[in-house]
Amino acid sequence: MKETDMNENVLLDENGHRAAQQAWAADVRRAALKPTIGRTSVAWRLSVTVLGLIVLAGIGAWIYQLKYGLGAAGYNDQAFWAVYIVDVVAFIGVSYGGAVISAVLRLTGQSWRAPLTRLAEGTALVTVIIGALFIFPHLGRPERFWEIPIFVNTSSPLFWDFMAISTYVLATVIFFYLPLIPDMAIVNKTLGRADRPVLYKIYKVLSLKWMGSERQRRMLHSVLTLISLIIIPLAVSVHSVLSWAFATTSRPGWMETVFPPYFVIAALYSGTALVIVVASAFRKGYHLERFITKRHFVRLGYIMAALGLVYAYLTIADLMSEGYTGITSGWIRETISGRYAIPFWFYVLAGEVLPIALVAVKKTRNIKGMTVASIGVVIALWIKRIVIVLPPVTQPLIGSYWGTYHFTWVSITITLAGVAAIPLGLMLLFRVLPVLSIEEMEEMGELGSVEQVSRETLEAQKHLPAFAYANGNGNGHVNGNGVGMPEKEVQL
Repeated sequence: MKETDMNENVLLDENGHRAAQQAWAADVRRAALKPTIGRTSVAWRLSVTVLGLIVLAGIGAWIYQLKYGLGAAGYNDQAFWAVYIVDVVAFIGVSYGGAVISAVLRLTGQSWRAPLTRLAEGTALVTVIIGALFIFPHLGRPERFWEIPIFVNTSSPLFWDFMAISTYVLATVIFFYLPLIPDMAIVNKTLGRADRPVLYKIYKVLSLKWMGSERQRRMLHSVLTLISLIIIPLAVSVHSVLSWAFATTSRPGWMETVFPPYFVIAALYSGTALVIVVASAFRKGYHLERFITKRHFVRLGYIMAALGLVYAYLTIADLMSEGYTGITSGWIRETISGRYAIPFWFYVLAGEVLPIALVAVKKTRNIKGMTVASIGVVIALWIKRIVIVLPPVTQPLIGSYWGTYHFTWVSITITLAGVAAIPLGLMLLFRVLPVLSIEEMEEMGELGSVEQVSRETLEAQKHLPAFAYANGNGNGHVNGNGVGMPEKEVQL
């Protein structure tokens, strides 16, 4: 009798575990696919329209600049590098944070990363493309861009910048695409051929005939591990090459041996902050509160604060080593107490003091506190790049007067267009692709993190046998793994 009771208990446990897995999978797929197969809300359409208009205004400003020259953007003989090179460095830099954070967490097997990986990798993809496009406003004659790979000048840092950025863009695309392969198969089975025939064919091609076999999973895991190992040193080397465009010149304030690690840490610091900002925005806007929780923000906040301390150390080391000699300290005086003092001290307060304090204090170590800290870091690190570029470039070399640079409506509009393109690109990207990594979350989420299980899932576990998710009956339909999806979703 006891043996029979024990067998019944084991069977109940197995059924309960299987039911919990099915309910969790249904919960994940509902949230991940709602932006893709659901109807868009008025707020979504309004946001896309406003952001799209800002991007169009930036394109119009660039056309105006092409007609009247870089002088329309405030450039002159004593300010030949200014806001656009700042945008190139800043936008490409923040992409490293998303890619490296995702790669490191993947390599170390951190299961809590699962709800964040798609957002982090999507942010890396969008920002690196936007950053690369900022090269065109930066060039006085963009129609000659094609000559860079044709007429190779290996002694020029700009050629190696071109090679490094091109390689990194390709690696980022691959890094974003690989985890999408199983998700594309899931989307296809959920969507159906009749609903969106064009997208169905695209997803079918992108899924590479994914069947979810053990062999396919092993191969995908091996390739993801390899690309993660590649993208970390690649990101470090690419931003090091970008820094050499400054460090290999003879200008005071730029010819710094500290610049490669300085640029790399700045990229990781601001990139981690942007991942937090994006996660906060999509958590609220796409109703992902049950998957992206407080602990995700706190852990990313710790990483961000650690990188901030390293960046503060490098900033102090750079200023002290240059200022102590007094030989080329003119740009330092202008930075600390001169015309660039306000942006520099804004960086110190908003980019170092505020975020580290918000992470250090337990009361503010929450979602709102980490989001505020991250917004401060993203803005402050962009301003810090202005401080890195403008004082040295406007410092006279032979005793002449200091140069000046003034922002114009053209440079401001083009920069704001780049900023607006980030949320616009992400919203459009996740309109056609799952916003969560379904495969990873089904594998790790419910068992690896009880925090992530929603009340809907817990309730579903109690009544699962009566649900369509368990057997495919009712108003839902079953996907490839036997987990049903509702035919109609609520609006975003």
